[in-house]
Amino acid sequence: MASCSNPPPLSSPLSPSLQTRKLFAPLSYPRSGGPSYALHFHAKRGIRFSNPPLRLKVLCSADYDKAAVVTGDSWEKSILNSEIPVLVEFYASWCGPCRMVHRVIDEIAEDYAGRLKCFVLNTDHDLHIAENYEIKAVPVVLLFKNGEKRESVVGTMPKEFYVAAIERVLSS
Repeated sequence: MASCSNPPPLSSPLSPSLQTRKLFAPLSYPRSGGPSYALHFHAKRGIRFSNPPLRLKVLCSADYDKAAVVTGDSWEKSILNSEIPVLVEFYASWCGPCRMVHRVIDEIAEDYAGRLKCFVLNTDHDLHIAENYEIKAVPVVLLFKNGEKRESVVGTMPKEFYVAAIERVLSS
């Protein structure tokens, strides 16, 4: 899934120009002529709003991934030797539609916990695995049971497509 890069620790030395910097242009409400707000970064105090309109919470999508990452090194153990059915999403970090599929796969991982294992594989890092399964474009979701590929879903589809394929594999 797309990953978030970790910011440098606040104790790391920053150049004077980065000690306090306005990260974004002030936000305003052009139709209403309402107040404007600015987001500031300060090395010691972190991110601050001037006149914050409401409480905001910044979330990193990598913190909420339910599907585990699988690599070429862990492929055989995690996928081929799994005792329960496995779903693998083949993705690339630069792929926009893959991010949408990530959210669906995370929901599925929660919904099917204990009955299905969900993994993601970055095709840019493990090209040989993608080539073995003839993955030509991403996103692709493959379903395995007893180490064999049973179903595939190519492209970005509604959750129901993935669920239908999962149910077919679980019932086989």
